[in-house]
Amino acid sequence: MNNFIFKNGTKVIFGKSTEELVGIEVKKYTDKVLLHYGGGSIKRTGLYDTIIKSLDEHNIEVFELGGVKPNPRLTLVQEGIDLCRSKNIDFILAVGGGSVIDSAKAIGVGVNYEGNVWDFYDYKTSPEKSINLGVILTIPAAGSETSPSSVITNEKERLKRGVTADCMRPEFAILNPELTYTLPDYQTACGAADMLAHVMERYFVQTEDVRFTDRLCEATMKTIIEQAEKLIYDTESYAARSELMWCGTVAHNDILDTGRGGDWASHSMEHEISAMNDIAHGAGLAIVFPAWMKYVYRENKGKFLQFTTRVFNIDQNFDDPDETILKGIKALETFFTNIGLPTRLSDIEFDESLIPEMAQKATLNGPIGSFKSLLKDDVEKIYNLAL
Repeated sequence: MNNFIFKNGTKVIFGKSTEELVGIEVKKYTDKVLLHYGGGSIKRTGLYDTIIKSLDEHNIEVFELGGVKPNPRLTLVQEGIDLCRSKNIDFILAVGGGSVIDSAKAIGVGVNYEGNVWDFYDYKTSPEKSINLGVILTIPAAGSETSPSSVITNEKERLKRGVTADCMRPEFAILNPELTYTLPDYQTACGAADMLAHVMERYFVQTEDVRFTDRLCEATMKTIIEQAEKLIYDTESYAARSELMWCGTVAHNDILDTGRGGDWASHSMEHEISAMNDIAHGAGLAIVFPAWMKYVYRENKGKFLQFTTRVFNIDQNFDDPDETILKGIKALETFFTNIGLPTRLSDIEFDESLIPEMAQKATLNGPIGSFKSLLKDDVEKIYNLAL
């Protein structure tokens, strides 16, 4: 196990009707807030009215910036920065899923930065401070509600990049599973794939003597799979929604990578897919991860055998470990298929002539991954495995 420092300062408020407490929480920090959200679903469901009522009851002035899209855009981030500066706003309330929260984080670190906020995502410098941020989560997926990370798409350059800095971690996150009842099945499925990928990125490492966090990862993965499959048949199961929502948070709040780190090559490769094709991040991960597994599993067959036997309960063939491992990868693909996700690039509108460019962009700053260090040629081969 590696040395580590663990700190997560986000206050989580979990359960039914907890969104009604937002005014109390925001008032602890400010009398003025930027309400940041997506395409308007929060107005159709009545959540918007609940939030405004709570903020009004505590005399909090509200400015709004909606319009966040999946794979959140740099141009809207820049608009949010300008709005916060012009109105002297010092708190952002992000209401939505990972895209909204990541956009809010980018606005937060950009407000007091004299340069272009893209400098952070282009790895020219690192964020050191942010205005405060609170979250009401409506889409369990990215885990951004308690993480210090943000991913933004530069639509002009067709680049999707992430940055991590502790100052980006939200002050509080309100999680009411009831708010996810109205999610389309596909969005729920993409969320499950996203959180499962967050765990697998941490699980598949070469670090030794991490048995405890191995078991935590395995429990989280098994729960995600079980509850996502239940929601296919019972979309308003509060029990299943609760389990899945909390799994999404735990998958990315840093507890699972204590003492072990992570790989993150699959995320880097997926970023190029969604930057070029604008598909949901979770759907892209469902395509990339099985292909990555097929390419790298020989680097540590023991870890893949452990994954197959413990997560999918597949008996090990001691005479042919490869057969067992490939059954595990197939079981993962079957799970993705069962919840309605693609598992091949050929399942989406994809131009395979883009593969060399995507591989080049994925490795622009050097090799990716730690389980197996991947160069441009490796990445091309993985994309081709995913066709």
